[in-house]
Amino acid sequence: MFAVVTPDTIQLPPGAVVRLPGSWQDYQALNEQLGDRSSPRIKYRDGEILLMAPLPEHGRKVSVIADVVKVLLDHLGREYEAFTPITMELPQESGIEPDYCFYIENWEAIAGKDRINWGVDPSPDLVVEIDITSYTDVNDYLPYQVPEVWLFRKNQLVIYRLQGDVYTVETSSRYFPNINVSEVVTECFKIAYERNTSAAIRELRRKLASEN
Repeated sequence: MFAVVTPDTIQLPPGAVVRLPGSWQDYQALNEQLGDRSSPRIKYRDGEILLMAPLPEHGRKVSVIADVVKVLLDHLGREYEAFTPITMELPQESGIEPDYCFYIENWEAIAGKDRINWGVDPSPDLVVEIDITSYTDVNDYLPYQVPEVWLFRKNQLVIYRLQGDVYTVETSSRYFPNINVSEVVTECFKIAYERNTSAAIRELRRKLASEN
């Protein structure tokens, strides 16, 4: 299957990444053409439009890490809101679709809302991204000032924290300072691939309960 991008058709083989020069208006037109389709994903930055068709493993990895975040938040008794899919947009500047995002400190500001007004409402506190095709750039989240981005690349979780106007690599998460989340994610993936995702999440819950 070849990549096809026309005013009438958008077809990308799994794993394909297509970069196109384009304006904000071109991006909006392609977004409208895609409608509610989950694939391909689309982003806009600096006069460039990027399209990416996720590989099958992409969705599984997103699900595992999102489940880990939820279990850890529940363990700590934290309130949160979670979204996927979601499109973040700043007109004429940026458009991006994170794999998963969490409102933790700012959950009350968007609770019950059907739409989020980017630039007015707060951005997610935590974004999770799976990068298999080198499509993801953590700096895509700078315009939104997302405090923390988890990027899973080459089977490793990297935690990026916003420090001023740059993202720096950190060894711990601001939301789980006493938990080695990279280690937790690695162990959950090991169990998920040896058995299944539900077994991995059950084992994580059991381990956390035993530590209390």
